[in-house]
Amino acid sequence: MTDVLIIGAGPAGLFAAEQLSAEGLEVTIADKMPSPARKFLMAGRGGLNLTHSEDIDIFLDRYREARGFLEPMIRAFSPNDLRNWCHGLGEETFVGSSGRVFPKSMKASPLLRAWLRRLDQRGVKLLTRHAFTGLTEEGDALLKTDGQEPKAIPIRALLLALGGASWPKLGSDAAWVPALEKRQININRFQPSNCGFLVSWSAVLQGRFAGSPLKRISLSLDDSQSSGEALLSAKGLEGGAVYALSAELREKIKINGSAELTIDLRPGMSIGAVSQKLARPRRKQSVSTFLKKALKLSPVEQALLREAGPLPEDPAGLAARIKALSVLCTAPYDIDRAISSAGGIALADLDDGMMLRNLPGVFVAGEMLDWEAPTGGYLLQACFATGRQAALGIQNHLSNHEEGERA
Repeated sequence: MTDVLIIGAGPAGLFAAEQLSAEGLEVTIADKMPSPARKFLMAGRGGLNLTHSEDIDIFLDRYREARGFLEPMIRAFSPNDLRNWCHGLGEETFVGSSGRVFPKSMKASPLLRAWLRRLDQRGVKLLTRHAFTGLTEEGDALLKTDGQEPKAIPIRALLLALGGASWPKLGSDAAWVPALEKRQININRFQPSNCGFLVSWSAVLQGRFAGSPLKRISLSLDDSQSSGEALLSAKGLEGGAVYALSAELREKIKINGSAELTIDLRPGMSIGAVSQKLARPRRKQSVSTFLKKALKLSPVEQALLREAGPLPEDPAGLAARIKALSVLCTAPYDIDRAISSAGGIALADLDDGMMLRNLPGVFVAGEMLDWEAPTGGYLLQACFATGRQAALGIQNHLSNHEEGERA
């Protein structure tokens, strides 16, 4: 018997274990992978963007429809709280030029090592290579190790923090969905989020420019806009500026079958300023040389302009294309190439303590739940906050159960 079994050794599960063990509860974490927090470590390869320093109301708006659900949890464990927690583990943080927050080491591994040491010192047990296969009628978890039959683990409370459906090779493969659907838990279909989108490029663009970056651009879709960088791949368009619009692109494609993304190749210049530069005499320069000298348009940017057809000869027409180049996106990349996923357990199936209404004593946290957010620190912040909230819910549940037994 253990007080709490947590299945899933990602940030939500590990943080819940930290909160619960600090209260003197006996906690066991089980994960099917050979080592914990593999997706967390993968995120660290890009510097480990922990959270964001922007105004909290702007921050909360990034969660779109899930803001109302997540807001009280994130206000209770804010971006500043997350930074202070890192500092407590000996990992100082800093705010980058974009407002994103990173550990000074720019790595996940030092932070994870310090975190696991803290959990070990508190007596938290970690079981690796233990896969969740379902629930008994009593609500106990069934865990399976290689070559063994599933075994029920007697527990007082269960927290599921098994992740969503992106990066399956790191453990988030949504294999838990059938087991919960069998228990009448409503699960909205998983979809890719923070992902690239398919575009039918010409053979010339694919052959010569696949892998080329597009820097300091602005993208827009209807009333939504993002700025930053993108990457032209052989199959489409990806990168941070695209990921920021992935939810809007995905939903528009679902409704219309495609979505027209608009690229501004020179967002720092007005269309009048661009047109004025293009009105200068070209003399004997080739068009490519002229565009390079007049506006510093790179070869890949010029190739993109030609994808839309012959270049307009008049400065105003060419300026209009540079400032509003249309690219037709036809589908998101496959979910196993997405940074995160949308969909998951319906939020209405949870009470305020993150317990499943249909399964008393079973709690959930992290990316199993139906919320999504862009990259920029919002994903990790919500995982920590929901893990903390689930820990509070478990404490209250166990306390109420003990009072009921005494009565």
